[in-house]
Amino acid sequence: MSPIDLSAYVLRVSQDRAVWAPHVRFDPNRRHWSRLASPPDVDVWLLTWLPSQATDLHDHGSSAAAVVVLQGRLTEVAAATNGSLSTSTLEVGVTHRIPVGAVHEIHNAGPDPAVSLHAYSPRLSQMTVWQTTTGGLQPLRTEAVSPALAVPA
Repeated sequence: MSPIDLSAYVLRVSQDRAVWAPHVRFDPNRRHWSRLASPPDVDVWLLTWLPSQATDLHDHGSSAAAVVVLQGRLTEVAAATNGSLSTSTLEVGVTHRIPVGAVHEIHNAGPDPAVSLHAYSPRLSQMTVWQTTTGGLQPLRTEAVSPALAVPA
């Protein structure tokens, strides 16, 4: 699925509360996530975020992604290959595209809980966790994402 089609798809899913609302749960110990039914070439995940919950700095392997916030507000920190960081706010109802190879992290800067929908195409198969150093980005580890049970970053 192309990035534009992926953005349109995740926006359509976001408009159908019956699909995602039953999966909303907040866990004070970690982000909650649920894999939703989706076409064979797409992974769709609902994630919930309490204030201060965050991902590691990561990529999505060979997958492009599209994110739409359903409730609250999230902050994305994108990392360039030289290690420089840029920050943007992800607002309710606005679809945000993440190209293949992009390195970023998302967090809830609070004070309110947030809910977001994430779609990946092709299906998420691996993610690399990165760190920033004075020399730029450095990979820490690459993790396979199991089709049966996965933890999206």
